[in-house]
Amino acid sequence: MRKNIVWHGHNISKKVRGDGKEQYPCIIWFTGLSGSGKSTIANALESKLSEIGKHTYLLDGDNIRHGLNKDLGFSDNDRMENIRRIGEVSKLFIDAGLIVISAFISPFRLDRKQARMLVEEREFIEVFIDTPLEICEQRDPKGLYKKARKGEVPTFTGISSPYEIPETPEIHIQTDKLSIEESVNVILKYLHQKGYFHASTH
Repeated sequence: MRKNIVWHGHNISKKVRGDGKEQYPCIIWFTGLSGSGKSTIANALESKLSEIGKHTYLLDGDNIRHGLNKDLGFSDNDRMENIRRIGEVSKLFIDAGLIVISAFISPFRLDRKQARMLVEEREFIEVFIDTPLEICEQRDPKGLYKKARKGEVPTFTGISSPYEIPETPEIHIQTDKLSIEESVNVILKYLHQKGYFHASTH
């Protein structure tokens, strides 16, 4: 029973772990339609962060569904549980002092808000990968839009299930106007300006 569960504190704090890595732990939470470029930009960002000596971990929607969330489907309730688990896992990585990069459609504002509320205010950076639906459909890297248009994929975000755009994201990237490199530079500039890297980072 939950009343018999007790939280155990650690001798080494989140701040100590982060300081040892010369960074301020945080979640960089990518949200956007399927095919918007979330995973591509997230991967490019992690590569750049690695180049400057930052300690990261990338959580990607499809990869998580191969393991931790393989028991979940794509109903609204399962999507909510998917994001809840990702939020909890991200919180643990933050406690380890890491910069967590999460790339998930995460279509519902309430779910993203709940993920934000799991951590401290500065620890959640919402990045809206804003790509017009028609461009996402043209890309259709997994062929899912074609299937959704035929009714073969129920509750598909942007077609038969809603996507609620972020109202006040920390970072708003329009991929029809910016290249992958330019998009990554926008995020890096934000991290530098807001003090997520220690002064010794170049």
